[in-house]
Amino acid sequence: MTAVAPSPPSAPLQRARGHARVGFVQRQINGAMATRLGDLFQDGACKVRLPRVHDDGGPVAVLINTAGGITGGDELLYEATWGAGTRATLTSQAAERIYRRSHGVGRIVNRLTVGAGAVAHWLPQETIIFDRAALGRRLDIDMATDASLIAVEAIVLGRTAMGEEVRDIRLDDQWRLRRGGRLVYADALRLDGDSFTVLQGGATGGGARAFASLLVVEAAAADRLDAVRDLIAARLAAGGGEGGASAFDGLLSIRLMTQDGRALRAIVEPLVEHLTGQALPRAWSV
Repeated sequence: MTAVAPSPPSAPLQRARGHARVGFVQRQINGAMATRLGDLFQDGACKVRLPRVHDDGGPVAVLINTAGGITGGDELLYEATWGAGTRATLTSQAAERIYRRSHGVGRIVNRLTVGAGAVAHWLPQETIIFDRAALGRRLDIDMATDASLIAVEAIVLGRTAMGEEVRDIRLDDQWRLRRGGRLVYADALRLDGDSFTVLQGGATGGGARAFASLLVVEAAAADRLDAVRDLIAARLAAGGGEGGASAFDGLLSIRLMTQDGRALRAIVEPLVEHLTGQALPRAWSV
């Protein structure tokens, strides 16, 4: 019998690692206080760009994943700090893509710290999850009692325009918000297995393939409720889907579900502009 030589061990696959940190402070410019960059750090696949802006909405920081997407075993960490009295927006260069994995789970951790009297906008573009992908993501927010926040996260399962079906994924997406050191908002979304089947149920998605959560944190959040519900109703009547909003304890929570990413954007974009009172970051239209 001829001996068969053992197969050589496969080389370990390269994995993306990255860490970016950006911070904003108040500085006196020409006799007036203005928000300026106070801290910037970037390493590995995580980068930050600060394009010029020409309005009164404060600086905009654009987060970039130079790996071009995430797969099993990748690990990215983004940190942002708004100093006392600052106003700034964080967004992403493009939709983040979570690709099919050979093994492991891709992980993203976003940590936001919002100081006294600061106004923070967390406005990343949507995350697109492909079949056989795995993602564990956390959004941890620590706010001062009198700070304000508008945050959005959107997830799209595959590209429906290309006939893609997401049949096997693992998703664990968590939000934790502390205000004045007290946990005031905790949310978790978990999908494990055949998301196409799971989301068919009337109580689990009604066939939705795209969904978003928006959160407004400010003292007068409840005053926005009626206008937000009217806007949601008008957009859903035009494009379909489901959505709702509720307010409690200085928080306004919005949920949206649609059949595809295009329909979701048609609701999310005007909602974000309504809530922030300013145009979307330019990266959303590039």
